[in-house]
This record gives sequence, C-alpha cells and structure tokens, in this order.
Amino acid sequence: MSAISAPTTPALPTAADFASFYLYGLTNQPYQQSADLEKFGQLYTLVIGNHGGASLSSSFHPYQLVSEAGLTVWYTAYAQLYAQPNRAALFGAMADEQARFVVAPPASFAEFHVWPDTRLTSAENPVFSHYIPFVLPFLVRKGPAPLRWDAEVAAADGNPARLQPYLAAVNEATKFVQPAPAFVLGFGEFDEQQPERLIGRFMDVRATLLTR
Repeated sequence: MSAISAPTTPALPTAADFASFYLYGLTNQPYQQSADLEKFGQLYTLVIGNHGGASLSSSFHPYQLVSEAGLTVWYTAYAQLYAQPNRAALFGAMADEQARFVVAPPASFAEFHVWPDTRLTSAENPVFSHYIPFVLPFLVRKGPAPLRWDAEVAAADGNPARLQPYLAAVNEATKFVQPAPAFVLGFGEFDEQQPERLIGRFMDVRATLLTR
C-alpha cells in the first residue's frame, strides 16, 4: 500500500513579491488619514488596476516614509498583512482575485526622519515649506499585466491633452484624503536602494514652483 502524502500548502509571498508604488504631489498638509475604505478601493483601481494589493490609509511627507529603524511604510504594510491569522487566504485572494485591502500604518510613521538627502527641508529649499510634498503609497502584488497608470500613459502616446482627463480623474479621486489645495504631480515606484529618486521627482518641479 502506498503512503498518502499530505497536501502541500502554497508558499506565502515574501516582501519581494510586492512592489512599492505611490502617487506624489503637493499640498499644505502632507499627513492626512481617512477611514473611507470604498474611496481607497476606487483610487486603487483607478491608479493600479487589476493587481491585488493594499492601499495605505494615510498620505505622508516623504520624510515620514522610512522609520528611524529603516523600515518603509510599504514593508510595514506587508508585515501587518503577514501577521493576520488568515494570511494564507488573504495573500491567495490578492493573487487569484486581485483583491484590494486597506492597511492603517502605525502611528509611529507620523514622525519625521530626514534622510541623508535633505533637499526637501525648508532650510535647503524654502519653497517646499509652502508647496509641501506628499505621497500616497500602494503595496502591489507583482504581476505581468501593466498598471492602470502605465496603460493610460501609453494610450495617450505622448499627447498631454489625451492624458488630461485621466489625470483629472486621479486628482479628483484623491480629494477624500488629500483635499484642495493638494494636487497630484505623478506616479512612481519607490526604490529602497535609491530613495533619493523620490526626492528628485519633487526637485524636477522646483524651478516651476519658484516662478509662481
């Protein structure tokens, strides 16, 4: 009689199976929270599309994205999901059904920790004390399909007028957590090995802000 083998449990995804994306823009109050799960879901779908993952229920100044211990808000969101008792089903739903979740980051991320890159400090660039940078993070399960944002940019084929309705929709969709006068500048992926790239995105618009 042959032995009956026990069914194998699928391996849980690691943090490397997720990507750290974000919307970024300018506001007068970068650290804002919302408990509106439906609105977060709508924003996630509009920006990310058919990929499982999680929105973080807060916006942040870039200097709030990395804790004093060196952990990012994205890694912390992954750890919070992993800590759930039903994590296998939760991660499975992300992969199989492109399920979206909302994660409330720890209050410790309210603290500012200036990176070695100090270009966003008011002492170095006073303009960023008036036009204050903000980031809305998304933790996204990696997959082959393009993100909604990338698909919309590709469809516009370099024509700003064709992309404008989509950008306006994204701006409107963020108002529940980042109300006016906040506005979105763009979208990107956070690289823990090169965090200064995020700072560079704001520096790219510095000259324009100085003429306002």
